[in-house]
Amino acid sequence: MQDKEKGSFSFINEKIKAKPLNKKRLVIRTVFVVAMAVIFGLVSALVFTYFQPKFEDMMYPEEKPMVTIPKDNTEDTGEPVSESSETEETEQKDTPDENGNAGTETQEQQGTGESELEIADFQKLQNKLYAVGREANKSIVTVTGVKSDTDWFNNPYESKGQSSGIIVAENGRELLILTERKAITDVQEIYVTFVDDTTVEAAMKKYDGNTGIAILSVPLTGIEESTRSAISTAVLGNSMTMAQGTIVIAVGSPLGTNYSVLAGNITSTNNSISTLDNNYTVFTTNIVGSSSGSGALINVDGEVIGLVMQDYSSAGDGNTLTAISISELKTIIEMLSNGADIPYIGLELSTVTSEIEREYEIPKGAYIKEVRMDSPAMAAGLQSGDVITAMGGDAIYTVDGYENKLLSLVPGETVEVVIQRQGTEGYTEITCTVEVSVLQ
Repeated sequence: MQDKEKGSFSFINEKIKAKPLNKKRLVIRTVFVVAMAVIFGLVSALVFTYFQPKFEDMMYPEEKPMVTIPKDNTEDTGEPVSESSETEETEQKDTPDENGNAGTETQEQQGTGESELEIADFQKLQNKLYAVGREANKSIVTVTGVKSDTDWFNNPYESKGQSSGIIVAENGRELLILTERKAITDVQEIYVTFVDDTTVEAAMKKYDGNTGIAILSVPLTGIEESTRSAISTAVLGNSMTMAQGTIVIAVGSPLGTNYSVLAGNITSTNNSISTLDNNYTVFTTNIVGSSSGSGALINVDGEVIGLVMQDYSSAGDGNTLTAISISELKTIIEMLSNGADIPYIGLELSTVTSEIEREYEIPKGAYIKEVRMDSPAMAAGLQSGDVITAMGGDAIYTVDGYENKLLSLVPGETVEVVIQRQGTEGYTEITCTVEVSVLQ
């Protein structure tokens, strides 16, 4: 019995052999584990690389570089000396002292006589003026816009438009260049050529659809050190003190050729143009240039006092250079340089002066001459003939006051505009709500 039981469970005593090692499967498993580790490492590296700048920006936010352009006023010591002042000065110099003797300068003039100017002296003056112009050209660039298109036979070709640009600022990251937008509208590529003939690629930063000016951006990392030492940033001067007869120099491409220099005088400062939401002073000169000329007007100190924009020339003045007062553009240049959009409502305005108020019995403020079609102003119900007297809670007395208030707003914001509208029984006060937009 015991033997039988022992034989019945004899399988328990059988020796179980280990399963043979499958080397092929082991290799595959090892490769799989290594591959998964590599993939995990790559994914981790990509995620870390992607999110690291964002975490750094959240924990250590970097200040955005800002451009600040000082604004001007009419109180400036650079105003030309009047003839009466010169006469008084001469009289003081010629006034005898208490002993009856004339001043030393007068005695010298009587003894030696007045020196006569020679033609060579005029040439020396010209040389000095052109030297100022050549130095100012270091802040001038040539802007080229490249557009790709096809002809009637479906053959591809490239067209190029050119205009001058002015280096107006550097914010530590990029060079900011002021130019006219018309040369770079709907282009695929923008290039900037500096005074040393170095060409780099540029990008549109912002533009103003009203005035037609634009700011281009060129990364400083893409500019060689030799080029950076050859160029300079323009100084924007005070153009509010310009008068007839002021000597000015045209730089850029006033004749349509790059880096031309022309000298002349301002012939008029009383002209102005009405654009949407603002009026600008136009300087006319006796400098004969090209109808397609561009560039800048500078004073004898090399400061920019006007932006050459021939599109604003009056009929018949296409061959003389016309420039927009730079002082009136400084706020817009600063906003565009900092990447801000220019607020737009869509009105052509004129100031109701005290004389007009008395003579025509029109309320003092900004008179609406025209409302642009499909503009925010038209959508809000503003009409030609209305007079804006308040905006956003601030009183409006002039077009300048209207523009300053508008430029303080942000596109997309709504503002209450108080107007005076003429009816059968006189003017009635109406409040309109306008949504500020951007002119494309």
